[in-house]
Amino acid sequence: MSRVKADEAVNAVLEVITESLKSGDKVTLTGFGTFEVRNRAARMVTDIRTKQKKMTPASQRPAFSAGAVLKAAVSAKKEEHSKPAASKKK
Repeated sequence: MSRVKADEAVNAVLEVITESLKSGDKVTLTGFGTFEVRNRAARMVTDIRTKQKKMTPASQRPAFSAGAVLKAAVSAKKEEHSKPAASKKK
């Protein structure tokens, strides 16, 4: 597959995910993870410069939860890098 075609395919997938999230649907890529929209409640925050308290409105945020296969792959790669290198004796 050419780089241009691969770029078009990836952009098409991302567009479908974005449109699905806009409509409130979850998108699950089996073995990879789940994209979803999470509601964030309104809350009181403090401006660190002025020390004034103000209310932040409720909002919706995109979120990603990694699937078991992705977690295992990342964990295995991390363990591979954390093993001490064998020392060579002369």
